[in-house]
Amino acid sequence: MKVAIVVFDDVQALDVAGPLDVFAEANTFLPEHQKYEVFLLGNEAGTVSCSNGMQLAIPYSYADFDTPFDLLLVAGGPRLPNAEPRPEFLNWLQDQARGATRFGSVCNGAFVLAHAGLLDGKDVTTHWADADRLADEFPQARVQPDRIFIRDGRLFTSAGVTAGIDLCLSLVAEDWGHELAVRVAKRLVVYIQREGGQSQYSPYVGVRKDQDPIVGKVLRYVTEHITDALSIEQLASAVSVSRRTFSRLFAKYAKVTPSAFVEQVRVDTARKLLEETDAPLKTVAFNCGFHSATHMRTTFFRRLNVTPRQYRQRFRGTVGKQQWASGEVEEQVETAELETVD
Repeated sequence: MKVAIVVFDDVQALDVAGPLDVFAEANTFLPEHQKYEVFLLGNEAGTVSCSNGMQLAIPYSYADFDTPFDLLLVAGGPRLPNAEPRPEFLNWLQDQARGATRFGSVCNGAFVLAHAGLLDGKDVTTHWADADRLADEFPQARVQPDRIFIRDGRLFTSAGVTAGIDLCLSLVAEDWGHELAVRVAKRLVVYIQREGGQSQYSPYVGVRKDQDPIVGKVLRYVTEHITDALSIEQLASAVSVSRRTFSRLFAKYAKVTPSAFVEQVRVDTARKLLEETDAPLKTVAFNCGFHSATHMRTTFFRRLNVTPRQYRQRFRGTVGKQQWASGEVEEQVETAELETVD
């Protein structure tokens, strides 16, 4: 099976190394006639500098190949969102995509596919830091910012950096079965399927430069009054506009409803407390304006697909045995409570 990974100068090293290692490990379990044959392609053959300073030897130019690959992936890198790919390369990429069994991108390599018109009308993802820009610049792409990877027909796109490993493990599972993919994941010491989406890695709510100042004022007010029961009327009054004007401007610039915005601020505040303190979950919930620890837990799971305790374990690390045990008890109580909720 022939696989091509397209790289550019300043490529993210893990966008290349992750997929390479998945396919290399898979090859150790496969007979000779089924092994992956991986080619690194650049604008021209030679050496490419990665964003971390590492040098990659690129044996081939994309122009060396005119027959389609079984799988074509475009790697990402810090410069790609601002890059203007060569027209001749985009033509080659379009031809490859038409004939390839599967094609896609790792991280913000999605921008290259977008320039070639290959994301139009497709469900796609990219690194959380670039998702808004991809959606703004290529509105015909249906950007799903919280996905680790996503498939739409023959097109596969992944989130940032290490998500390329998740994507390629899924491709190995599709090619040779789940059991082999699990064996590869174990060799690489990674999960076969990561819990949650990108939201748990993204930064806390901020105000973009193109947003109306009213959004920034609301963010400050919500943060300062986070334990209050906040209504739309209260938020509108806080920024000295009518409810109608507030709703119109907020929907235009924040691109979410006021209630969803308030909920996100509560979740982000809780994330910070979970990362930086050992406070019990009930205390965190109270300090962030949730009705209860159970309410916080259901909100976390809906937004991040992980529980507060799981989030704390991932991003704070090991805590004292007493705190850990206390958290476990709270989690068990919350789980029991959830089972009784309609």
